[in-house]
Amino acid sequence: MKKYSDMYRDELFQNVLPFWMKHSKDEECGGYFTCLDRQGNVFDTDKFMWLQGRQIWMFSMLYNNVEKRQEWLDMAEHGARFLQQYGRDSQGNWYFSLNREGKPLVQPYNIFSDCFAALGFGALSKASANNSYAEIARSTFENILKRSSNTKGQYNKIYPGTRDLKNFALPMILSNLSQEIEDTLDRSVVDGLVKEIVHEVMDIFYRPDLGVILENVYPDGSFCDSFEGRVVNPGHNLEAIWFLLDIAVRQNDEMLIQRLVKIALDVIEYGWDKQYGGIFYFMDVKGAPVQQLEWDQKLWWVHVEALVCMAKAYQLTGDNRCKEWFERLHEYTWKHFRDEQYGEWFGYLNRRGEVLLELKGGKWKGCFHVPRGLYQLWQTLNAEVKVEKKEIITT
Repeated sequence: MKKYSDMYRDELFQNVLPFWMKHSKDEECGGYFTCLDRQGNVFDTDKFMWLQGRQIWMFSMLYNNVEKRQEWLDMAEHGARFLQQYGRDSQGNWYFSLNREGKPLVQPYNIFSDCFAALGFGALSKASANNSYAEIARSTFENILKRSSNTKGQYNKIYPGTRDLKNFALPMILSNLSQEIEDTLDRSVVDGLVKEIVHEVMDIFYRPDLGVILENVYPDGSFCDSFEGRVVNPGHNLEAIWFLLDIAVRQNDEMLIQRLVKIALDVIEYGWDKQYGGIFYFMDVKGAPVQQLEWDQKLWWVHVEALVCMAKAYQLTGDNRCKEWFERLHEYTWKHFRDEQYGEWFGYLNRRGEVLLELKGGKWKGCFHVPRGLYQLWQTLNAEVKVEKKEIITT
């Protein structure tokens, strides 16, 4: 597997990061452009807070973990200054989007803006001597926990009491966020939160009878036979599993590692398009018609996160099934998503694997999943497989 390590490292530093360094920085108004076409031209100047926070994190993380390059720190602080000045309302909630100059466009209805602001400022606090960055990360994280039971607050359009559902997205993100910014938080808070997150994912959202992690369940973890309750997002499953694999390694929990790898193998088999290849975006766990019209598209982040998951699973267990899936995913993603001519990766393919949109960034795609995945793969694939193949538990 080491043969792939240099490929992913070179892709990160020679093809992907240069694209964002060259095209995304708004020198006039601050922050980053994310709506970039294939060549890197800006086609819209709106700024989305979760993509701004993610890009701050990306360059801060590289500065902290790879090399103290001043250009990376400058890039991160460029975005941070914009967010500090314009990103929050008077209660400290992060807006969803701003116009180019920093005036609010969409209210802070989405807690994920807060999650990625905390992620970005937490990483930047390690790289910079500016103490305000750590305080922003802490206060934002505290606000996330306060809002966690009702993430949309006054903007929630669901009528209460009829079909109250828990959503998988927040515990999934917190499983990674709590580890990323633990240096700025109280250790006991992080330990307690991680324990609760593992419980939620493995005992509430994961259904052994179905073999997948559901996107929505009733608060007690029971199944909701509805559009919302039946939906499965294989990409979310696989991304969450590698987050939890990192937690299991930190806790030296071999049993959890084995359980997670079994789920990963079940999910990738379930989500793989047997006819055209690639992973479906959405599925219905009962095989009913899926309500998301984009259900059969093949998305960049789904495949990048699946690659990371299978690489980590193989590195930790030596199970050849994980290696085989990694190689199949590698062949598919490098053939269909990578843009050798202009840099970066395409984001959206149709079911047959043909490019639907030539954009490199937009409202949802920014400087995050591709470079983070390339970094994780470079690091993971550069390590020896730690153990010989073990029998994956089946209960």
